[in-house]
Amino acid sequence: MTGTIFVDSNILIYAHDLDAGAKRLRAAACLRELWDSGRGRMSATAAREVVRNYGCWVRSPTTPATVIRASEIAETWKLSFWDSMILAIAEQTAQRSCSRKISITDKSLRAS
Repeated sequence: MTGTIFVDSNILIYAHDLDAGAKRLRAAACLRELWDSGRGRMSATAAREVVRNYGCWVRSPTTPATVIRASEIAETWKLSFWDSMILAIAEQTAQRSCSRKISITDKSLRAS
């Protein structure tokens, strides 16, 4: 492949679909090559299609409190904001669905 390559949403979906068989392998190889070369591009429309298809997996809303908590985690632990958002949402989900509150500062979760 040479030049800029626009990736359609189905390529990303196939690359992550464990039931897609040979399509999954081809899509994953294509994405790996595009990532390594830096030539892959995706339109906003294709990105929205991916989000729409995977949106059913989202069980925890992102609220202003989530964003504030992510900022706190990022500042405290010197993490990127986006990694901190993942942790903040995980905390938020754990608080709603676990019998025990789990916090990023929980000593039992730290690596020894």
